[in-house]
Formats: sequence, structure tokens, C-alpha cells
Amino acid sequence: MTHKMTENCISCGTCVPQIHCPTGAITIEDEKYSINPELCNSCEGYYEEPQCVIHCSISSPVPTKAKKGRYKAETRIPTSSNLFPNGKHSPFASSIAVWEACNILTQRESLPWTVNAEGKLIYQRSIKQGQGSISFSIKDVEYSSQIINDDVIKVTDMPAMDIRAACLHLIYAAHAAVIDKPWEQEFVIDDQQIERYLGLEKRKDLSKATKLSLIKNLAQQPCNITTTIDWPQQGRINAFSLPEDQLWHILDIQHHFSEDSTGSKHLVGLTFRVKAGLWTKYFLNREGCKQGKAFYQYGILPQSILTTVMSIWQQHEGTARMLLWLLFKTKMGREQRLTVPTLMRVAYGEQKVIRASSSRDDRKRLIRTFESDLEVLNHYGLKPEFDPVTYPQEIQPMWAKLAALPDDGEEALDFWIDDGSKNTRLTDNGPRGKWNMLLNARILWFKLPEEWDKHLADFEKQKLRYSNKRKRTKKLAAICGEQIMTARKNQQLSQRQLATMLGKSQSWIRDIESGRFQLKGEDQMLLQNVLGLGG
Repeated sequence: MTHKMTENCISCGTCVPQIHCPTGAITIEDEKYSINPELCNSCEGYYEEPQCVIHCSISSPVPTKAKKGRYKAETRIPTSSNLFPNGKHSPFASSIAVWEACNILTQRESLPWTVNAEGKLIYQRSIKQGQGSISFSIKDVEYSSQIINDDVIKVTDMPAMDIRAACLHLIYAAHAAVIDKPWEQEFVIDDQQIERYLGLEKRKDLSKATKLSLIKNLAQQPCNITTTIDWPQQGRINAFSLPEDQLWHILDIQHHFSEDSTGSKHLVGLTFRVKAGLWTKYFLNREGCKQGKAFYQYGILPQSILTTVMSIWQQHEGTARMLLWLLFKTKMGREQRLTVPTLMRVAYGEQKVIRASSSRDDRKRLIRTFESDLEVLNHYGLKPEFDPVTYPQEIQPMWAKLAALPDDGEEALDFWIDDGSKNTRLTDNGPRGKWNMLLNARILWFKLPEEWDKHLADFEKQKLRYSNKRKRTKKLAAICGEQIMTARKNQQLSQRQLATMLGKSQSWIRDIESGRFQLKGEDQMLLQNVLGLGG
């Protein structure tokens, strides 16, 4: 049976006949690929499976005759445990490496890319006031650039990246967070799991082949990002440097085929074996964190974020960008005083904000888009709390002004009558200079959805307990044997008497005072209470 190219083909060249088509059925005309049905035989007699399907980056080739009915289920290799066991949230790696890679997949050409001495495209962030840095690059990227000034190079024509690939990036980060040593261990994930996480199983308008093509394309994009880290000393953790390495490695992609009664083979599933990069050894290391040698940075990933991005990415890309950015920003605390220019740069890029400052039409268009995107965020549960001083009602979006409108008809009529009698009305146009006022406006915080907010609160309580425990341990660690002996003698207690009060042996007291043994945390607190140490 023969195969054909779909309209999703991106002419990437991975299926060129000289390499992967044994019968030479793949032809190229005007940079478009097609399959000659007279030559194609699905690689029968050469390979067990059609090579064009296996090597295509998006699984574009499909059988010529569409299969009807359900495909036959086949045995697959076991996958890693499902994420979101309660259907709502799951822990995920949330270090700066994951955050910035998410920004790369969402903001793309809007970020301040530079070109290094080797001509490589680089996005870099400084660490700890320039003492260190973390750099990102994209594998095998082709780009063009233009010199604006002597020292400024503007990167243009960035490679096409799908914002939805950020969802796969977060799924990888969630899998990495639930294994002990992600820099050594791999995890396995298949198309059925990804469909559930992204809500694609509800998309009845998409065929199985289309879904598999989309999943394969999105799954590979985060693996093209590489990172180089030069981290300064931070607290007890020594400085370290990591050479350039992929953020994620796809070790293998298994293609699952099903053969129908006519002998035509159909791609019915994909299984990915993925391994995290070396960065996890320093930022997602439980044991290393306990020993003070590495970080263990994680957060809570609501599944609703993934399904929301998959729903709004076309009509409201700015909303999707802000939503994913806020996922990491809110982890740092609830009350983040976010300025409007910051949110605009996240949603639309620096260049659009600069153009709007000098063009009246661009300014009006950007304000309308920003207010619309805020409304979508509000609709999905991230409700902005406007600063009454810098973001007064007169410059707030219309949907926010109408939040106080009563539901009752008579009360609503009285509301509008009262509003009409005022000098300024809700429906009046924005004041002159609204743009300049917005550039100084702030949003105090975003009120989060109930489930998201609940687990953020639990996470903050856990961090507070850990912080207090560290402070308490540090405070009690200063108690030495000499202090204990002095305090005991000041209270005119013998070693035997103190041992009786503590429920310990006299030899234990003697060993502690001589410095032979170190106190445990609970024993330190007990001595503090009995002898009044460190109070």
C-alpha cells in the first residue's frame, strides 16, 4: 500500500529519497515533497515499517486510503506514572533554567537575542548582579541579522517555534520532578498521556494522524534548546559551571503501527524516551539540597494551564505568554507589584512597546489588545487587582469598570442613572495621556484560581516551615559544651541532676559537655528550655 504527503509537510528534507526512501518514490518539485504512488510500497521488502513516517519530524506521510473504524490496539512498552493523579495539579521543576526556556518557547524573537563571536545565536541572563550568567541557544538554527549601530545587532527571521511546545516543556519538567535523579534516570511518555494532559482527546475535529503529527512536532522543540551555566557561589552552595548541554534529550521515539485488512500500515501511536540534561543535578537534586551542595527548586503545575494555552494560543497569544510567565512569577510570592510595561513586554515584546510609544495608531491598538488579554486572564481565573493609586478606575479596562454592575435589573437601572449624573461616566473615553499613565501603572497581584491558590499557599507554608527550621537549627547550633557546663553550674546543678531532668544518662551529659558528641535538634531545644540557653 502507498503513502502520501499531507498539507502539514514542512519540507524539512529528513525523508530525502537518497537516504530514507529505498524505492525513490519521494520527489521534490518547487521545494515541495510528494510521494509517487506508482513507486511507493510502504518499504515492503526493505524495512518492517515505512521509513518516511519514522524519520519525518512531524509524521506527515499517511496511508493513501484513509482507514475507517477503530484501529486495533497493540501492546506498548510501559510508560512512567501519569501526571496529575488528582486531575488538577502536579509538582514540576521551576528553576531559572526551566523558566527561561519557557520564555524562549513563548516569546521567541521578542527576547533580546545576540550573536556571539562564533556567530551563534545566544540569549543570556545575568545571575546575582552579573557575578554569573545562564545562556541559551537553539540547535541547528538558521537566522538572519542586521546591524543597527556599531554595537547593536538585531536578529531577524527566527526559526518557527510553536508556543504550544511550552506545554510539552512543562510536562517534561513535571516528569523530572517526580524521579530521584533525573540527570541519570529517564522517563517514558506516550501520545495517549500527552493527549490527556493537553486536552486533545476532546478534539473530535482532529484526526488521529493530525494529533500524532502535532504531538511529535511539539515534543521535539524543547529538546532543541541548549544551556550553558556559570553559577556564582550562593550561600553554602559553591560556584559551578556547566558546559553547553541540551535541556532535554529525546533518547528514542517509537512508532506504533497498525495494519488493516488491506495491508496498509497506519501510524497509531508514539512513545518517547526522554532524559533531562545535566542542569537537574544542580537545580533538581533532593539529596544534594539536604547536604547543601545543590538546589531543589520546584513548584505546582495546574493542568488547567496546559489546556488553557492549547485553547487560546491562536486568538490570544499575549494571554498565553502572560499566563505561562505568571506561573513562575507567582511562585516567588503572591503580592508581586507588576508594572504594566513589564506585562506588555512579556506579552508582545520590547519592540512593539517602543513602536507604540511613537505611533498613535500602534498605541491605541496595543492598549485594546492588552485590555482584551487581561480580560481573558480574568475569565480563566487570574483576576488582576489594580493599584488604586497608579491604576485608577478612569484608565482601567471597561470590563473591569463594569464588574460592580448589579445583576438585578432595577438595581442596574439605578446604577446607570447614578452614573449618568456624574461628571465622568464609566463609558467615557479614556483620558488624554492614558498611555503615559499606563506606563506608570501597576497591578498589585493576580487573584489566582481556587485550586492554584490553595496549593500555592501550601507551598509557601512549607517554605516558611523549612526556613524557620533552618533558622532555629542555626540558632541552636551555637550551643557548645562549655555553654552547657556554665549554664548548669550557674543553676547549681550536678551532671546527675541535669541528666535526671532531661531523662538522659550522666555519661551523656559528660560527653556533650566535653564536646565528644554533637547535639541533635530536639536535644538542643530540650536543653534550651531547661537551662534557658539561646533564649
